[in-house]
Amino acid sequence: MTSNRTLAGAWLRRSGGVVLLAVLVGGSAYVGAHEGHRGQEAAGTRATPSTTSAPVRPALGSSAAYAPDGWLYAVTSEDGHVLLHRSAEGRIWQTVTKVNREPEPISADGENRPKLVFGADGSALVSWTRPLSKPYSGEIRFARAADGEHFDAPITVHRDRSEITHRFESMMVSGEGQVVVAWIDKRDLEAHKRGGEGDSAYRGAAIYAAVSTDNGRSFAAEQKLADHSCECCRIAMARDVDGQPVLLWRHVFEPNERDHAMLRINARLRPEGLQRATFDRWRIDACPHHGPSLAIAEDGTRHAVWFNERDGETRVFYGRLGAAAVEGQRLVGDDRAAHADIEVTGKEVAIVWKAFDGERTVLRVERSMDGGRHFDEAKTLATTEGASDQPRLLRHGSRMLAFWRTEREGMKGYPLP
Repeated sequence: MTSNRTLAGAWLRRSGGVVLLAVLVGGSAYVGAHEGHRGQEAAGTRATPSTTSAPVRPALGSSAAYAPDGWLYAVTSEDGHVLLHRSAEGRIWQTVTKVNREPEPISADGENRPKLVFGADGSALVSWTRPLSKPYSGEIRFARAADGEHFDAPITVHRDRSEITHRFESMMVSGEGQVVVAWIDKRDLEAHKRGGEGDSAYRGAAIYAAVSTDNGRSFAAEQKLADHSCECCRIAMARDVDGQPVLLWRHVFEPNERDHAMLRINARLRPEGLQRATFDRWRIDACPHHGPSLAIAEDGTRHAVWFNERDGETRVFYGRLGAAAVEGQRLVGDDRAAHADIEVTGKEVAIVWKAFDGERTVLRVERSMDGGRHFDEAKTLATTEGASDQPRLLRHGSRMLAFWRTEREGMKGYPLP
């Protein structure tokens, strides 16, 4: 490494046609290579890490959600199992059960982690990506516990069983109770390659999704929602005012601008008007492993945070996403801010992020009480001297909590000040 610059999550340099991505975590750098448009598996997610590569970070990728009764639950990965945990307030956790009885590889770091939601019938629903033997390949797994504790055997959500990229899934339950799972998929890129057109004929990957109308007992055949997504950034999902899913992801716009696209889908999983959501015009021949977050207010305002380059600076931004422009776009934190998340209740908008100050990683929050037009001064919620996961904001009614897992402190819930 020839530079010690700390950006908002990542810095990039070109060397011999390969783009190198360095993510600074707790003072150490993880380096991954991106060949052309190909994505890089996040550190800590491979079943057999190389002994000659950089040190593997702890697999800290976790997710949390409030159950209908107000208890806080979380899912983690350990020894090939997804584990379900429970806590009254997010400080002391009890391991409830293993989600999958038989061990298997599980992606559990960075942008690719197990997910947890609760169905309309109160069932616990868990999804994860299972890496396969080929580089960057995987399949989307899903398990359901009707009573919140005893899980059925996992299933693979998609019908396509090709050993290709089906990864970086996101999951939500719509207002009508449909379980929607969306992921990044490379079957269309592979089809172009088989046709002799090569990688250059198809930009990036695609967004596919599958829906369950029986609370996760079964899924209909997957459908493609959009071509030309970025390859390794998480997909944000939020309920629209009528309960239908809205997706936000990093997209590859022509010729190679990696801004964000937004898409609403109806009850039949039909796309309703893909639109460009951000306009920073970042031209980069790689994926920065830094997906967006989306929260939709009761009045329909679409609040978002995202990571992009603009005017030569790579930063985290906030804005309200409109039909053809971003309203109120502003910087979040300083140039060390990374992996922000956003949540909204009424007119209150909260943003959390983490930042490495050279010695520690700091969890910070800022809030707006007027729908995102003005934000108060950022406050520190927690610090750690070891590795850490990406922070998440959780909402239960009008209550919001920052969920953050660190190597030293474990999983913690932090009420907003």
